[in-house]
Amino acid sequence: MDKPCSFCGNNSFRETHSQYTYEHEVYSLVVDEVPCEQCTYCNELYFTTDSAAIIQKAFVDKYFRVKRKKK
Repeated sequence: MDKPCSFCGNNSFRETHSQYTYEHEVYSLVVDEVPCEQCTYCNELYFTTDSAAIIQKAFVDKYFRVKRKKK
Protein backbone atom coordinates (compact mmCIF):
# COMPACT_ATOMS: atom_id res chain seq x y z
CA MET A 1 0.00 0.00 0.00
CA ASP A 2 1.17 3.52 -0.73
CA LYS A 3 -0.28 5.06 2.43
CA PRO A 4 0.21 4.18 6.09
CA CYS A 5 -2.48 2.29 7.97
CA SER A 6 -5.27 4.71 8.81
CA PHE A 7 -5.71 3.14 12.26
CA CYS A 8 -2.17 2.71 13.62
CA GLY A 9 0.13 4.51 11.15
CA ASN A 10 2.17 1.39 10.35
CA ASN A 11 3.69 1.22 6.85
CA SER A 12 4.02 -2.56 6.57
CA PHE A 13 1.33 -4.67 4.89
CA ARG A 14 1.03 -8.23 3.67
CA GLU A 15 -1.15 -9.64 0.92
CA THR A 16 -3.77 -12.10 2.13
CA HIS A 17 -7.36 -13.24 1.64
CA SER A 18 -10.25 -12.61 3.98
CA GLN A 19 -14.00 -12.81 4.29
CA TYR A 20 -15.94 -9.75 3.10
CA THR A 21 -19.49 -9.04 4.27
CA TYR A 22 -21.59 -6.61 2.26
CA GLU A 23 -24.76 -5.38 3.98
CA HIS A 24 -27.60 -3.14 2.85
CA GLU A 25 -30.83 -2.73 4.81
CA VAL A 26 -31.93 -6.26 5.79
CA TYR A 27 -29.86 -8.02 3.11
CA SER A 28 -26.32 -9.31 3.34
CA LEU A 29 -23.84 -11.17 1.17
CA VAL A 30 -20.78 -12.95 2.59
CA VAL A 31 -17.88 -13.68 0.24
CA ASP A 32 -14.93 -15.83 1.30
CA GLU A 33 -11.33 -15.57 0.11
CA VAL A 34 -11.40 -11.97 -1.12
CA PRO A 35 -7.89 -10.64 -1.83
CA CYS A 36 -6.81 -7.78 0.43
CA GLU A 37 -3.88 -6.20 2.21
CA GLN A 38 -3.50 -6.51 5.98
CA CYS A 39 -1.56 -4.24 8.31
CA THR A 40 1.16 -6.29 9.97
CA TYR A 41 0.78 -4.38 13.25
CA CYS A 42 -2.95 -3.96 13.96
CA ASN A 43 -4.33 -6.45 11.36
CA GLU A 44 -6.68 -3.91 9.77
CA LEU A 45 -7.84 -5.12 6.34
CA TYR A 46 -7.84 -3.07 3.14
CA PHE A 47 -9.84 -4.26 0.13
CA THR A 48 -9.32 -2.86 -3.35
CA THR A 49 -12.05 -0.80 -4.95
CA ASP A 50 -12.17 -3.39 -7.75
CA SER A 51 -12.96 -6.19 -5.29
CA ALA A 52 -15.61 -4.11 -3.56
CA ALA A 53 -17.22 -3.18 -6.90
CA ILE A 54 -17.41 -6.84 -7.98
CA ILE A 55 -18.99 -7.81 -4.66
CA GLN A 56 -21.45 -4.92 -4.81
CA LYS A 57 -22.52 -5.94 -8.33
CA ALA A 58 -23.03 -9.55 -7.20
CA PHE A 59 -25.12 -8.26 -4.29
CA VAL A 60 -27.31 -6.10 -6.52
CA ASP A 61 -27.71 -8.94 -9.02
CA LYS A 62 -28.78 -11.30 -6.26
CA TYR A 63 -31.24 -9.09 -4.40
CA PHE A 64 -32.37 -6.22 -6.60
CA ARG A 65 -32.38 -7.21 -10.25
CA VAL A 66 -35.85 -7.87 -11.57
CA LYS A 67 -35.86 -11.13 -13.45
CA ARG A 68 -38.03 -10.89 -16.53
CA LYS A 69 -39.74 -13.83 -18.10
CA LYS A 70 -38.72 -14.65 -21.64
CA LYS A 71 -41.47 -14.35 -24.25
